[in-house]
Amino acid sequence: MITKHLIPLFQKDLDKLKEEISLYPKDEQLWQIKEGISNSGGNLCLHLTGNLQHFIGAVLGDSGYVRNRDAEFRVKNIPRSKLLEDIDTTRSVVTDTLEQLSKIDLQKDYILPVLDEKTNTSYFLIYLLSHLNYHIGQINYHRRIITGASTSTV
Repeated sequence: MITKHLIPLFQKDLDKLKEEISLYPKDEQLWQIKEGISNSGGNLCLHLTGNLQHFIGAVLGDSGYVRNRDAEFRVKNIPRSKLLEDIDTTRSVVTDTLEQLSKIDLQKDYILPVLDEKTNTSYFLIYLLSHLNYHIGQINYHRRIITGASTSTV
């Protein structure tokens, strides 16, 4: 089943997100933006944890998580420790939910309309993984621009 491959990939990438957030030398740098940058590393982190906890945890796993997508981009200055805690929670929720999905669940259409068309759950999970990676790359660049770091860890 595809979940046996997706689980370690999501775990690895959420660990990478945690590493990127940890590499900012100062908490306030997580929230800084410069001209030409739309989102801070902190807001992208909130977006990623909110996205995964909603689409995987709440929708597929009935976790009860309630998403506030606007706040993911509006809220500022959350302590790094809270972001790291949210990443750990997201990692657990994603793992637990994916472990519970059956082959039949994965073949069904995803419950919510997404991507402007019907899509099956397996496909949407792969999409969510690529979305996670895209934004981790943005966070890496943001961190290096804001802090002046010259090397990438991605």
